Amino acid sequence: MVEVFVEKLGLDSSTNSHVVILREKGGTRILPIWIGQPEADSIVMEMKSVRRERPLTHDLCKSLIVGLGGSLRRVQITKVQKSTYYAELHVVRADGVVHIDARPSDSIAIALRMSAPIFAPEALLTSMAEDDGAEDFSSAGAGGLSPEELTSDQLKAYLETLRPEDFGKFNL
Repeated sequence: MVEVFVEKLGLDSSTNSHVVILREKGGTRILPIWIGQPEADSIVMEMKSVRRERPLTHDLCKSLIVGLGGSLRRVQITKVQKSTYYAELHVVRADGVVHIDARPSDSIAIALRMSAPIFAPEALLTSMAEDDGAEDFSSAGAGGLSPEELTSDQLKAYLETLRPEDFGKFNL
């Protein structure tokens, strides 16, 4: 397992689906995962420290984990089968560690809220293609700004301009 972090969120205009880009810590390999709109919104809100008056589902999950005496040790993206990604929450309690099956998008949103590390199998990571004209994520569409530095209008414009080829070549 390799530790990864959320580098960017994008919009695949061909499918109108959101994509979260996980990048290996201290490396250049990435793992793109297609996710739903609500999960993308939740991830962006946490990355930009936007707070709602009432808790969202992922805030509720955090409260449940903590309220039941647990802490989130880590999130693991475990596998991909037929283009569906799987993940686990590793929740530590006094009586041991509980592995909870979850979607990667939900797991990532919860990990961000609980400052827990995210891990992915080495085999799922892919290198950015240098020679295929793929845009470098560090400067793609957002003037080199990270999600934390973008205004909501800049983030929306950035997400709307991403294309599948921006993610390089990878196998599902």
